[in-house]
Amino acid sequence: MSVTTTPPASTALWRDGDHPGERRFVSIGRLELESGESLPDVVLAYETWGRLSPERDNAVLVEHALTGDSHVVGEAGPGHPTAGWWPGLIGQGAPLDDDYFVIAINVLGGCQGSTGPGSAAPDGRPWGSRFPRLTIRDQVAAEARLADVLGIERWHTVIGGSMGGMRTLEWVASHPERVGTAIALATGGYATAEQIGWSQTQILAIRNDPWFAGGDYYDHPQGPEAGLAIARRIAHITYRSELELHERFDRRVQDEPAGPEGRPRYTVESYLDHHGGKLARRFDANSYAVLSEAMNSHDLGRDRGGMSAALQAFTGRLVVAPVDSDRLYPPRLSHEVVAARPGTQLRTISSAVGHDGFLTEVDQVAELLRDVLRGD
Repeated sequence: MSVTTTPPASTALWRDGDHPGERRFVSIGRLELESGESLPDVVLAYETWGRLSPERDNAVLVEHALTGDSHVVGEAGPGHPTAGWWPGLIGQGAPLDDDYFVIAINVLGGCQGSTGPGSAAPDGRPWGSRFPRLTIRDQVAAEARLADVLGIERWHTVIGGSMGGMRTLEWVASHPERVGTAIALATGGYATAEQIGWSQTQILAIRNDPWFAGGDYYDHPQGPEAGLAIARRIAHITYRSELELHERFDRRVQDEPAGPEGRPRYTVESYLDHHGGKLARRFDANSYAVLSEAMNSHDLGRDRGGMSAALQAFTGRLVVAPVDSDRLYPPRLSHEVVAARPGTQLRTISSAVGHDGFLTEVDQVAELLRDVLRGD
């Protein structure tokens, strides 16, 4: 049992025997990885909405971002510590209504039911420090195997934002014949130097936590919650625009006594503390690091002759949607995808929020989806 008031990171992941919630599980067998290593008996957790048509032509894949999971919509409850992360996207009256069979997969390397660092290795112990390095291409290869198991030869639509947008674009490059329409929001064709730099800073915050134990902390009384919370604070600043933070918090201070350092906390510090602690209670630190490094690997043109060559074989509809105030995935990255593939459509999301606008601007995203799905 934890000796701290914050649950250890080992409890911030779904384990065999926990309530499944709305999850389903598929074993896709051994997966060979780009690194040359392999993962035996990979399991992917997923959720579905609607029914697959007899022709199997209405399947939509929704790709989650870094700290998301398969619970796209729905209430918090047994098996699901938080409510759905993209409310209003799926269900009656939503863009993805009952005409579609919607699937969301907890990404390979995640911590909500799919094989990841906290899962049991063949020896019965958590993988921990032994978990192999993953790439975005590995994750899409795993998703393609799940589609095979479910008998889905071609997706009607693949949609995702941020890290989910990376996987959306990788589906187009890796399996062009298996995607009808792809919608990639707040992302780009490769991880930039700045994104890799921000990511490394977060990874180091986790791995330098004294409780990280080289990644083998699952049976310890405490995990690297402090490091994970710092990583989230860093990330959250990049998810929001400078103007949004200024207008929301300015230089205001909390209405509370001064702390031990002799000054009151700024309101923005309290805000970041809240988000850091919240993530540490629901996410696994190892998964955060593994998925961050997978994002750093993202480069559509790697070993394919460049981005244009990587997208050459795709004959479906590709839509990229930057957020105009996004400083982590600036709109120029979407413009590069448009320039790399003639016929690619650009739909800009207008928001003062920044990168998180692809999640917060629900009405704009819904309108975009409806337009694309009806062929506008």
